[in-house]
Amino acid sequence: GTRPFIFAPADMAGGPGTRMAIIGNALDAVPIEAQQAYWRIKPDVLIEMTDLGFDVSLIDLRRFFGRPGDLAKILRPYRAIWALGGNSFLLRRAMRDSGFDEVIAEKLADDCLYGGVSAGACVASDNLRPVALMDAPDQKAPGYVTSDPIMSGLGLLPFTIIPHFGCDSADAEDAAKGVAFAQANDIAHQGLRDGEVIVRRGQHIETVAAKTA
Repeated sequence: GTRPFIFAPADMAGGPGTRMAIIGNALDAVPIEAQQAYWRIKPDVLIEMTDLGFDVSLIDLRRFFGRPGDLAKILRPYRAIWALGGNSFLLRRAMRDSGFDEVIAEKLADDCLYGGVSAGACVASDNLRPVALMDAPDQKAPGYVTSDPIMSGLGLLPFTIIPHFGCDSADAEDAAKGVAFAQANDIAHQGLRDGEVIVRRGQHIETVAAKTA
C-alpha cells in the first residue's frame, strides 16, 4: 500500500469526499507506456485514494509553468495534495516553475493537507543534497526548459528526509549513501524506512508506523 509522508494533521483531510490533487511530476522522465505497465501490476494510487474516500484529480504541474496564478486558482477547492514518488529533482523543478512553492504555503496556512511518498516526501525537506545520491539531479523530461538542479527543498521540515533507509529494496544502498553524506556534512536528516510516516502538526513532528488496512 501507500507509505505516506504527511505535513498536517490527518484530521485536516476533512473526511469522505474531500478533494485531493495528486501530483505525478516526479515520474515525468518515465515513458507513459512504462507507467501504464507499472500501474497494472502495482496498487494504483488513484484507486487507493478513492477507496479511502477522497475525490481525486491528477494535476500536471507542467501545464502551469509560468502561470502560478492559474495554478492557485485550480488548486483552490482541494483540501489535500499528494505527491508521488520518482525523481525528487524533477518534482522540485516542476514545483518551482509552476509557482507551487508559493501556492503550497498559502494552502497549508488554510489547513490544507500535503502528503507524499518517496520523492513527494523528499521535496518537503530543507536540503536536497543528500538526495542527490539517490536521484539524478539533472534529469531531463518532456516539457521542462532547463535541467538546472535545485538543491533546496520546500522547507516544510527542518531536516532532510532520506526514504527507503534500512529496507530490503534496491533503493536501500543509495539511501545509506545519502545518510552517510548527510552525517559527513552535518546536514540534519532522518532516514525513513518504508512503512514509517513523518507527521507534522504545527511545530510538533513525529515518526510513526504507517497504518495498514
